[in-house]
Amino acid sequence: MKYIPSAVSRKIARQVLVAQKNSPTLLFVAGTVGVVGAAVLACRATLKVDEVLDETKKGIYDVHELRSTAPERYTEEESKKDLAYIYIRGGVKVCKLYAPAILVGALSISALMGSHNVLSKRNAALTATVASLEKGWAEYRKRVVAEFGEEKERELYYDIRPCEIEDETTGKKTVAKKSLGAGSIYARFFGPDSKSWSPVPEYNLLFLRAQQNYANDKLRAKGHVFLNEIYDALGIERSREGSVVGWIYGGEGDNMIDFGIFNQDANNEFFEFVIGNQGVWIDPNVDGVIWDKI
Repeated sequence: MKYIPSAVSRKIARQVLVAQKNSPTLLFVAGTVGVVGAAVLACRATLKVDEVLDETKKGIYDVHELRSTAPERYTEEESKKDLAYIYIRGGVKVCKLYAPAILVGALSISALMGSHNVLSKRNAALTATVASLEKGWAEYRKRVVAEFGEEKERELYYDIRPCEIEDETTGKKTVAKKSLGAGSIYARFFGPDSKSWSPVPEYNLLFLRAQQNYANDKLRAKGHVFLNEIYDALGIERSREGSVVGWIYGGEGDNMIDFGIFNQDANNEFFEFVIGNQGVWIDPNVDGVIWDKI
């Protein structure tokens, strides 16, 4: 028996946590339903308001009629007091008719604003978390470079290994280093599935270099570039994270967009361009989340 209270408290705490987790959705649904309800209540009040207005008009007419027929017994001061009372009474009745609609509408707007505030706070927290993770990861890579050197760190990061590749034309087999697809979450494969892919390797080389140069020109001109803009230029499908991460010129980054496919130590050629024209991994050096920094 002594465990029952603890079990009940845990269940209640779990339900409260679930409610807090889904609070933006619950508030949004409640606000939407409330707005519709307020409109319905306002329409119902409008159907009844004619009775109040007719009653008020009749009272005003009677006051003016009595004032005109018996000015000696019904003074102007008395008529003004009665008119004020009729106006106030009519206004109070109209307010009572529309009060439910106004109250429900106000609560609905508060619920919608509450949903927006909760989502804004959560997005801010997520942005700060992602920024912290990216900063920690960048510092970790720097420590690896300092310990093992840039070339070894790059091989580990991209999982570059010696692979035996056969030339489709001559049948000759050669050993070359090739990335097996490792890298950041922003890495994408630029190959035959991409809209801008060409069966001629040299065209792909020129295309990627041109797009990288254009992206850097765009960065300097606009001051910011989103990752999805790079995906669009390369004919690669967009991603969710690509809508919030990218580059900012003059920010904490290196003010340069790098697709991560050129090896400056090898005559600026692809460091892992697949022989046989199969594709190449694109891993842009994004600065991180820029949505809140623009």
